[in-house]
Amino acid sequence: MSMKKNNIVFNISLLLTSVVVILGLVSPTMFKNISNKGFNIVLNNFNWVYLIVMLALVIFAGFLIFSKYGNIRLGKDTDRPEFSNLSWFSMLFGAGMGIGLVFFGAVEPMKHFVNPIGVESGSLAATNFAMQQSFIHWGVTPWAAYAIMGLSLAYFQFRKDAPGLISSVFLPILGEEGVKGPIGKTIDILAVFTTVTGIATSLGMGTMQIAGGLEYMFGIKNTIYLQIVIIAIATVLYIKSSTSGLDKGIKLLSNINLALAALLLFGAVIIGPTTHMISNFSNGMGLYVEQFISQSLYMDPSGEWIAQWRVFYWAMWIAWIPFVGIFIARISKGRTIREFIIGVTLVPALACIVWFSVFGTLGTNLGLDFAKDATMVTETALFKVFSNYQFGNILSLVAMVLLCTFFISSADSATYVLGMFTSNGDLNPSNKKKITWGIIQALLALALLMSGGLETLQTVSIVSAFPFAIIMIVSIVSITKALKTEFKVENEVKKEFVSKKEYNKPVVKIKKEAY
Repeated sequence: MSMKKNNIVFNISLLLTSVVVILGLVSPTMFKNISNKGFNIVLNNFNWVYLIVMLALVIFAGFLIFSKYGNIRLGKDTDRPEFSNLSWFSMLFGAGMGIGLVFFGAVEPMKHFVNPIGVESGSLAATNFAMQQSFIHWGVTPWAAYAIMGLSLAYFQFRKDAPGLISSVFLPILGEEGVKGPIGKTIDILAVFTTVTGIATSLGMGTMQIAGGLEYMFGIKNTIYLQIVIIAIATVLYIKSSTSGLDKGIKLLSNINLALAALLLFGAVIIGPTTHMISNFSNGMGLYVEQFISQSLYMDPSGEWIAQWRVFYWAMWIAWIPFVGIFIARISKGRTIREFIIGVTLVPALACIVWFSVFGTLGTNLGLDFAKDATMVTETALFKVFSNYQFGNILSLVAMVLLCTFFISSADSATYVLGMFTSNGDLNPSNKKKITWGIIQALLALALLMSGGLETLQTVSIVSAFPFAIIMIVSIVSITKALKTEFKVENEVKKEFVSKKEYNKPVVKIKKEAY
């Protein structure tokens, strides 16, 4: 039965993604038009869904930290973490954000600085607005979403011995037969498709920025042919890493990512206006905390700004939830629920906020005219910012290397996870399947780039993530039901144990205790 399910999920997922890839490569214009139609339907009718779902996930994550379920271990009671905290954080960081931090670190705050809502462009208020919005998009919210799915998967996989599949999360609602049936298979197929499109979006952005950096720094013309070469080289490297195993390839790359990211961040602090970075962090954090709820639910009248920014980001994070969630679950066996939620939600979120404070300040500190010019070409904005500072060329080289390692680590993590999804949750999927999904990811990223670059990447991400947003709400209900049941059973067992213990005491001792 499991093999049959495995074949069905793998075959249908492969067929579905292959059709999308072929359409994108053979007819980019048609692919773009279809994507735009889907985007308009979602935007005009359901953009509010993304806002409510993501806020609900944050609230639920906060509830779990302080709840009575916090001490439940993700695994058997005797299990302990497989990885050190440092390696764990580095793998979380690399899988959860990766390329996006380098791509948007300077350019997003500058774009908000140039086009703020309700305040004057280039003003101090615009700077504060830029930091606040960047913190909202990269702070607690996406990490809380990852945490809930990762927690649910780890709980059912390691504590209840269920397969490492998204459908396993719904065991309390669907039952074992329901999970093994058409509904469960549909959920797993949707998880595969969402993961492929989500990671392809990120790989497309990474390719654009690497190509843009090569043109800006070395004069190598940024063409689709250069982008093909970049994707081809990266594909070989991340497939090699993925097939070498979790403990070797992915862990090693994640540690390298953390070291390079720390080096880039430290270098930026040294060359930049440190005092302004600290004040921007403080002002942005104050607004972030003060207006978190209202900003999380904010919708502009036209819907244009919210679609370009908030909905795009929420959709991108939702598209990454299946892949990041199961990857986080895989590396988090043995941790308690409270430890897991705090570690996954707060620590990486704080790192991202510091990152945007530093790189955003480097950009906004150069003034409004510079920001307007730099943000005209998104993929080269970071390199233009660095060129205005001493030793900026060195940091540009570090950023290029970091882009490449983030590119490879994100893709090889996704390749590993896709292999799991289509192998009935096997923790060690075959190299054949990992290679297959590695190639599919690369081809879809190329198809997206050929169909319109960043605009198409954003459009496809928003559309493909919508069904999974609904799944995330149902997952909250499911994991809550499972935790309530376990807690109730444990309490009944404890009561029964105490009752038997009292029953077996000598009569004299019982009478003595009664007084």
